[in-house]
Amino acid sequence: MAMTMSQKILAKHAGLDSVREGQLIRAKLDMVLGNDITSPVAINEFNKAGFTGIFDKDKISLVMDHFTPNKDIKAATQCKQCRDFAGKYDITNYYDVGDMGIEHALLPEKGLIAPGELCIGADSHTCTYGALGAFSTGVGSTDMAAGMVTGEAWFKVPAAIKFNLTGSFNKYVTGKDLILHIIGMIGVDGALYKSMEFTGEGLKSISMDDRLCIANMAIEAGAKNGIFEVDEITLEYVKGRVNRDFEIFRADDDAVYSQIIDIDLSAVKQTVSFPHLPENTRTVDGIAEDIKIDQAVIGSCTNGRMSDMRIAAEILKDKHIAKGVRCIIIPGTQKIYLDCVKEGLAEIFINAGCVFSTPTCGPCLGGHMGILAAGERAISTTNRNFVGRMGHTDSEVYLASPAVAAASAIAGKITGIG
Repeated sequence: MAMTMSQKILAKHAGLDSVREGQLIRAKLDMVLGNDITSPVAINEFNKAGFTGIFDKDKISLVMDHFTPNKDIKAATQCKQCRDFAGKYDITNYYDVGDMGIEHALLPEKGLIAPGELCIGADSHTCTYGALGAFSTGVGSTDMAAGMVTGEAWFKVPAAIKFNLTGSFNKYVTGKDLILHIIGMIGVDGALYKSMEFTGEGLKSISMDDRLCIANMAIEAGAKNGIFEVDEITLEYVKGRVNRDFEIFRADDDAVYSQIIDIDLSAVKQTVSFPHLPENTRTVDGIAEDIKIDQAVIGSCTNGRMSDMRIAAEILKDKHIAKGVRCIIIPGTQKIYLDCVKEGLAEIFINAGCVFSTPTCGPCLGGHMGILAAGERAISTTNRNFVGRMGHTDSEVYLASPAVAAASAIAGKITGIG
């Protein structure tokens, strides 16, 4: 039976020769992920069920990133619960203040996910790791608890949409613009419980950072997962990071897709998602009115990687953000933070009037480090702009790339560059 990339990975981990769309399977896991918000719920269920052991201390990752450094007593209590659990069961991949990062930037950087592997995480943006040719998807905390114990999870095999990419991006157009373009095209439920599978000769011009961004936002189209075909760029990225054998899965030539979408990357423009849904997109050159901003956020699990920091610094260098605008820059991991310091990017950000933060999810989910008041407006490189996402329900979030966010911070209004 012909299968897609995702179907082949699921079949392998279920010990089956083949699987079909809609089939229920039980599959073995290579990684179970939780953070400081979702892990405590999973730990409570773990304890309530009377479990006394985990399936593999090397295949569980607990990353304290959402409310860290702890913003209040509740956040501190949640992290302590995770810290105690990790210590009790000798969990190898526990990351806390000082060595943590935003989970979906940290795990690929650490080589904890490899091509062909199967990962679940109690966070909806776990689909990020499809950039590496893995099947990864978000689950609830109860499923996380079961996964920590059994090393297995139930799946319904998804159908797939094939995105055939050609051409290459123009200057200052990035993976963020592409995924916003796609979500604007198909809608927030356009890939509901489907696999978004990216292939085509255009892949050779898409960096790993951009692939991670694109896969990260597959959930914003309702997808079960996003996944990229493994190529030389993938293999170069995992070289020196992944120290174990892995298997590469490619879709069969006659695999069946619910839809095939062809996209010429050279036709993609700088794109902004207007409140209050990621599908509400407009290209920057189509914005006629002045949309003044109070805040710009550059970072998150979507766009907090080194290339994002570099493009923001390129635009902000020798400039200053507009009066009345707060610009918050959040590198995705400690390594990225340090590289920003070494390369002089941190100095550029600070001289431009920006705040340069330790890694944290912070303002993305309205947690801390940049909450919006009523009537305020932010342009952000994060992944969601729902009502109240970054603070007050009477605030607005516009999603954009780091290039557009940096240019807008300087202009004091939403604008493009180049």
